Amino acid sequence: MDFCEYQKQAQKTDQVPSKTGNGIIVPLLGLVGEAGELLSEYKKYLRDGEAHKLFKERVAEELGDLLWYVANVSSKFDLDLAEIAEGNLQKCHDRWGWRDSVQTGVYIFDSNFPEHERLPRQFEVEITEVSENNSVKMKAFINGKQIGNDLTDNSYSSDGYRFHDIFHFSYAAVLGWSPVIRSNLKLKRKSNPSIDEVEDGGRAIAIEEGISALVFSYAKDHGFLEGVFTIDYQLLKTIKNMTSHLEVSLCLLGDWEKAILSGYEVWRQVEKNKGGKVIVDLDARSIIYQHN
Repeated sequence: MDFCEYQKQAQKTDQVPSKTGNGIIVPLLGLVGEAGELLSEYKKYLRDGEAHKLFKERVAEELGDLLWYVANVSSKFDLDLAEIAEGNLQKCHDRWGWRDSVQTGVYIFDSNFPEHERLPRQFEVEITEVSENNSVKMKAFINGKQIGNDLTDNSYSSDGYRFHDIFHFSYAAVLGWSPVIRSNLKLKRKSNPSIDEVEDGGRAIAIEEGISALVFSYAKDHGFLEGVFTIDYQLLKTIKNMTSHLEVSLCLLGDWEKAILSGYEVWRQVEKNKGGKVIVDLDARSIIYQHN
């Protein structure tokens, strides 16, 4: 039986068919009640073990009742259960699909542009820390040439944010996207004025910097993601919403999660060693740290 047919048949047995008042409250309370019944059956199983011979049958019954209430609530709000199920599977794929593969999906946003407007597919970055004028700064070099400006923590206390360019390199590596790195390397796509303004312009750069700061605040509260393998779903959704009008919107939640986790794995080593070499590979979708 498919979901559409189930929803139609379940609707015929609705004893409170109204779409207002009790017609809404009853199925919503039913969801809570049946979830409680499911927990109760599992409690009995924990208590009685294999002696609870009807455990699977009872669980199947409670799950069936839950499904009925889900279908009923869907009908009350004029939602299609099949579309809900399909949307949920897509959400799960977007969130977790990258874990089934060594690589994320391939995103190359500048393949149709001349070479001088394309991000390099592989490059190495030398990160150094220097003390100047009573301030600790980070410098980044590619092929011996400094890229970007000297960076400090811009904080009253030292927290390592001066090394946050690592996150931009990680976005470039895993997502194929970083207006910040594109600007620093002078690779803006000026041959297409619209792309240059929207995708490579100041707003896109500000959004990427905002994402970097937002995630850093989250990471700070979670041990800078050491030993962390999943990122909060709402944080990832916020990032997706912030970039919904940009080319990077093609990237999935799982891609962002991989980019963030990969970036912080390298950032922790750079911060610990006060510098080092960072290998960025857009083809392999990877960013790797090498100690000098």
